[in-house]
Amino acid sequence: MQGMLCRKALLRPVGVAGLFVHLNVRPVFQLADLSATPTVLHLSAMTAPLHLSALFAAAVLVVVKAQLQLLPGSCSFDQGTCGYTSDPTFASWTVNDEGRFITADSSFMGEADRAVFVSPELEVFEWSCLRLVYQITGAGSIQVHLRPHGDNFDYMLWTADKASDSWLIASVDLRNVSGAYQLLLEARPNQGPGNSIAIFEIHIIPGYCLECNFEEHHLCGYSNQWNPNVNWYVGGSLARDPQSNLPDDHTMNNQRGHYMYVDSVYAKRFQEVAKLVSPMTTASMSGCLSFYYQRNQARGNFFSVFTRDQLGHYEEIWRPDVYATPTWKLVQIDIKAHHPLEVVYEVAFNSPRGGFVAVDDITFSPQFCHTETEPTFDPSVANCDFEESLCQYYQERVGGAVWNRVSVRPNVYRIGDHTTGSGFFLLANTRFTSRPGYVGRLHGPYLPGNHKYCLRFYYALHGFRKIDNALALYVYDEKDVAQEKIWTVSEGFRDVWTEVEVTYQKPMSTKIVFVSICRNFWDCGLVAVDDITVTLGDCHVTTGPLRPPTGHCYFETGDCGYTQEQRSKKGRWLRIRGHTPTAYTGPKGDHTLGVGYFMYIEASHMLPGQSARLLSPELRGSIGPQCLTFFYHMYGSGTGTLSVLLRRGDSLKERLLWSRRGEQSISWMKATVDYDCSTRHKIIFEATRGSSIRSDIAIDDIVFKKGPCKDPGDSISYSGFSENFNEIEY
Repeated sequence: MQGMLCRKALLRPVGVAGLFVHLNVRPVFQLADLSATPTVLHLSAMTAPLHLSALFAAAVLVVVKAQLQLLPGSCSFDQGTCGYTSDPTFASWTVNDEGRFITADSSFMGEADRAVFVSPELEVFEWSCLRLVYQITGAGSIQVHLRPHGDNFDYMLWTADKASDSWLIASVDLRNVSGAYQLLLEARPNQGPGNSIAIFEIHIIPGYCLECNFEEHHLCGYSNQWNPNVNWYVGGSLARDPQSNLPDDHTMNNQRGHYMYVDSVYAKRFQEVAKLVSPMTTASMSGCLSFYYQRNQARGNFFSVFTRDQLGHYEEIWRPDVYATPTWKLVQIDIKAHHPLEVVYEVAFNSPRGGFVAVDDITFSPQFCHTETEPTFDPSVANCDFEESLCQYYQERVGGAVWNRVSVRPNVYRIGDHTTGSGFFLLANTRFTSRPGYVGRLHGPYLPGNHKYCLRFYYALHGFRKIDNALALYVYDEKDVAQEKIWTVSEGFRDVWTEVEVTYQKPMSTKIVFVSICRNFWDCGLVAVDDITVTLGDCHVTTGPLRPPTGHCYFETGDCGYTQEQRSKKGRWLRIRGHTPTAYTGPKGDHTLGVGYFMYIEASHMLPGQSARLLSPELRGSIGPQCLTFFYHMYGSGTGTLSVLLRRGDSLKERLLWSRRGEQSISWMKATVDYDCSTRHKIIFEATRGSSIRSDIAIDDIVFKKGPCKDPGDSISYSGFSENFNEIEY
């Protein structure tokens, strides 16, 4: 930590001014090498032969400190912690003896695994930007959470886990809110010596994190992707070479201001590239990105602006239409950032005589700058769970209806729908066709082109000696011509709802078409489809089963903080994937993916009447009704009881919220529970073994949200065992 303090002392004189200063044409300081946010704040010595003390004196003389409008919640730890306090439930943050930063060190945390720093209650309702200067030493992670007043959950906004020997700066967008909230800074250093997390500065400023006039210290979190010969530098200041052809700053329209520029003078190879990278957005935003630029000897350089997502995919959003701009020129670009992305300002040079490019005053507005820009499109028009209708899906009726909307009453013979276990889904078979075989096409609505879409849906197969052509997915254009087959079914489990994720993008307006082909009645079975959703963006970065939102637990990546209540002569909940080991009881797969994880009790390991209790993480309670939904599986002739209970605070008293006894269905059934609790509490899932080993009980997909519950639950009664093939209701 002493090393950190020394680094702080070296960095601060430049940090006050917030700039890497341009002196005598060639910069003395260079932006650090970094391919993405957060920005590294360290000094890189260049060739200028200046003594360090002289450098600091020059920096103080030539740099004008930016006048920032700091909002409530900002803190530099000069005069204490600005109303921030350590959550007493966890370890405490420590203020350095000399002030200026705080630390969470594993050596002083005892058995605690985290330290949580809580802001005072904030009432900043407009969009703002949190800039956090921090450092991870050794191993550990840091997270920023938003705690809305009166809400059950904290919502994670940002996290980092990469160690550094320098201070880093993170930029976190704080969206418009309608009520008061608190910010939580959560440090989790790994156990063992040498692991710590420090925070040097918390700044909250109005506006978007993409915005920058380059007068603010730390360059607003912008970073230079280092290149041996061509890089972005800070331009401006009174100390520049009078022979320089670089411009005055645009913000102040004089030599006192600052901007970013890249010069070709040191380019050595053809098309060497310099990249200036914005902070990664942390909230969905759409609107007008504006900036000013100058460009000279433009035939010797190439200037473009790109967006880059978390997967590293680039998309060009602008390039200049003029070769040279002797004065500052305004650029306005409409962007739609539905998922985290960076804006990359990229310049390439043909030779050392390629001139320069300068950029200044980057701003963002939530209003589009061009009237012809299409409004943000909502692809949910293509969503359908088939509970009420076919939504906007339709089928070709040549030769009879192949796809039919059906439901199955809860039973032990045939699975029901994926949405609730007792609702509706689409089924393709030959019941209403005039031929022994069929080609069934289910058409979706048209979606605009030039968007990347993530399509998710569930399918299930029953029967089938051969699954070739049982189900495939095509993209059709506006002329009803198939452009591409983007997915086809492969061999897998029967009678299990399996999730499919497909990312696609086409330049023209398109629709998705589900195609099922049966060439011979004796080889074909039943194909079912349910819960179709379409969102914008790549499936790898959009919220989904493997990236659940706050309050959701699918058990795919762990137990979500759920714990076992240990009592003598009690059973345990087990997390597994696939089918349970005992025949004629338990699910064949999970509800989330069909091939994922779920929690269950193994009845063969327990005695009749023994129970297992799974406790949720502690919930703060909230104002107003709350809604708990989950899926349960109770199949087996000896099935016992599943109960949901509420326990307040440290009280031993428990209140029963919901219960089911005995065999319910071979399907995953949806349960909905409304309850009220404004104080800290836990939810307990208690499974009691029945009379025989055919008593496995499973749960999956637990979701807490604001109530009251609107989704239907398991209101349809169990119909028992049925040998009737026509359990399906058309």
